[in-house]
Amino acid sequence: MKSILTFSVLFSFILVSCGDSSGKRDTSFLTDSVGRINGLQVVISNDLWNGPVGEEVREHFAALTDGLPQQEPIFSINQMNPEAYDGFARTYRSFLHISLGKEDTVKYKKNIYAKPQLGVFVTGTSEEKLVELINAEQERIVSTFKDGELRERQRRTSIALLDVDSLRERFGISMKIPAAYRIASASDDFYWIRKDLKSGTTNLLIYEVPLSTIGADTAVIGDIVRMRDSIGSSYLPVEDEGMFITEEAYAPYLFATTIDGKFAYETKGTWEVKDQYMAGPFLNYAVRDEENNRYLILEGFTYAPSVEKRDLQFELESILKTTKFQ
Repeated sequence: MKSILTFSVLFSFILVSCGDSSGKRDTSFLTDSVGRINGLQVVISNDLWNGPVGEEVREHFAALTDGLPQQEPIFSINQMNPEAYDGFARTYRSFLHISLGKEDTVKYKKNIYAKPQLGVFVTGTSEEKLVELINAEQERIVSTFKDGELRERQRRTSIALLDVDSLRERFGISMKIPAAYRIASASDDFYWIRKDLKSGTTNLLIYEVPLSTIGADTAVIGDIVRMRDSIGSSYLPVEDEGMFITEEAYAPYLFATTIDGKFAYETKGTWEVKDQYMAGPFLNYAVRDEENNRYLILEGFTYAPSVEKRDLQFELESILKTTKFQ
């Protein structure tokens, strides 16, 4: 008994001492995390999951993804009872841990049981407090998980890259594109890079337009739609004289963001080939590059009939966000 007690004390001391004086932990001993892209493990009791707390979680973390032609949640959720959360189950890359306790807190922790890993621990003194905490913190939590998934997607991409040095020569940028892609078309003012799927393709478009092409305020979304429709109908071949355009029935989503520190308009919506049964989601970044008096346009779109498209578009987003101006 004495030897077991001594070992336990020593082991606890080792765990506490694994960080240095700066507070950083040594994570070299941790196993690699697991989990599909945009998967989220929710550790919560069945009682909480089947009540108002679970409803609040589903409302925010299983909300619909913007800009897709069909309904797909932002995260694929797997609920797990705390009693089963042990061993291999703790190696999931992204997890949300919700429980009743003696305080009302939300804590963000990295690489607790595996690496890379992000866990968010929500503790509340009542179910009502848990609902309040989740509602108050949901935007930050979603954004944090999304950032982690983006880094993981980019890490997987970097394993084998396509050689596209010509992007630097033509547009003054670099981009990390998986080797599974190929250059479908390239000219002085337009690049089309694509990957073949079992049924369809994922695609990247890169081109530039004068700064005057996109106006301000309420004119932005209309200018972006006209710009991409003009480019799509001119450069993307479609059978039977069809036209590759922004779907007319639904207005795209518009956000403000940055790409490599430069202001950019982010547009998400659906494209279609007019008068044909072809459509899919697109993601467009119009990056304001005042030094070169242009908007650099970075777009990703998917054509994959009868296939879920959330993760395909997320891969394209992760690629476009590796863009660096040289």
